[in-house]
Amino acid sequence: MKLGLENKVVLITGGSKGIGFACARLFGEEGATVVISSRSQVNIDGALERIPGAVGFAADVSSDADALNMIQSVEKQFGKIDVLVNSAGAAKRTAVADLTPAAWRAAMDAKYFTYINVIDPVIKLMAARKSGVVINIIGNGGKTASPLHLAGGAANAALMLATVGLATAYGDQGIRVIGLNPGFTETDRVTEGLKTDAKQNGITEAEARDAAIKRIPMGRMATPEEVAQVTVFLASEQASYVTGVNIGMDGGQTTTLV
Repeated sequence: MKLGLENKVVLITGGSKGIGFACARLFGEEGATVVISSRSQVNIDGALERIPGAVGFAADVSSDADALNMIQSVEKQFGKIDVLVNSAGAAKRTAVADLTPAAWRAAMDAKYFTYINVIDPVIKLMAARKSGVVINIIGNGGKTASPLHLAGGAANAALMLATVGLATAYGDQGIRVIGLNPGFTETDRVTEGLKTDAKQNGITEAEARDAAIKRIPMGRMATPEEVAQVTVFLASEQASYVTGVNIGMDGGQTTTLV
């Protein structure tokens, strides 16, 4: 299947690790011009060694000024951003007893605003050109409340609403906006979350992992590459009529019809 991504400029935040890295590598294999961002130049350098032809920009996208400077640098070098994939930022998992207003605010800064700080300027540039795709890798924590992930889940839920709202607002300007909600995926972020779960429940990390997998009907976690495959398809011309939705990808774990 020809996905029509050849020479498209794809910016991937959080592109040096996990799902973001898997997306970057697959977009590169499809012939796209891949640009990744990360707070760490060391992580960028390591990722670029494994993604032929890609380039990277160090930026802390929790800062709107830093995010804007990065976007302006990408546009100056490449002329445009055709596809934006947001995968940067993750809220710290916090037990309910430890939640404070500051913790809730930190979760929004860590997940919600790391996305909005990039989406806002990029989607306006796309609107001026009447073309573009924005894909937000969000997470099912915004649909199913977890006592250890309430603040981060609230940030995810806000992103899900922003995703469909922006899709509606910009649909007549040639822009598609889609949310993708992975469940448990084999990444460092999930591993850190399982450590918190284990500590909270007085069990080992292996036991926390086994319990998480037992809740997945398919009996395993997703791989970053599987999430990347869906992301690349959604960004392509083959998904040209898909917009304004948040798509679950959790191995059948979420069974609620909404």
